[in-house]
Amino acid sequence: MRKDYLESEESSFPEINQSESKRTLYLALGSTLTFILYSIIVLDSVGKCFRLEDGPNSLGLTFTYNLEMVQEFFELRNQDELGCYRDFLKVWDVLFVVIYTSMYYFWVMYLFDKKKVFLAVPIIVMLADWGENFAEILMIDSYLDSNSISESLVSLGSWINMVKWIFLSLTYLIILGGIVAKVKSFFTKIESF
Repeated sequence: MRKDYLESEESSFPEINQSESKRTLYLALGSTLTFILYSIIVLDSVGKCFRLEDGPNSLGLTFTYNLEMVQEFFELRNQDELGCYRDFLKVWDVLFVVIYTSMYYFWVMYLFDKKKVFLAVPIIVMLADWGENFAEILMIDSYLDSNSISESLVSLGSWINMVKWIFLSLTYLIILGGIVAKVKSFFTKIESF
């Protein structure tokens, strides 16, 4: 009787794992769709108030930046445009970070269901992105108040930005490795039939 019970319990585990895996896949797909829609609908429209035809439109999209780059970025914009950029960093970009972190998190969770250690990487990206936003907001406030920017604050923001991009690249490599492993596993199962 005990043996029958254990066998029935063991046979239910694959169903639970498959159900959990499907749920995680749906969360990954849903967060990816949310990422795409948010990027197209929200970020594009709220970013128009500080976007320029020529020149960089975000400090966070460069791998690093220096004092001259930041000053040029700020000098190309008037106070309203800088205020809009600050609001963008405080609200819309913070939400964007949550959305893309969720997307990466669920994809890593789906692709590496037994290796949870990889889940820390997208979290580090999120924290670095928020830290970088905070540094940029301080730079904008300083520039608007005194028309100057602290070089040490620029260096800190640039360093955090670099950490963000390194861990974001690592996230992409982890996801790519997971996709390769899933595809390889799929073809191995097909060959075994």
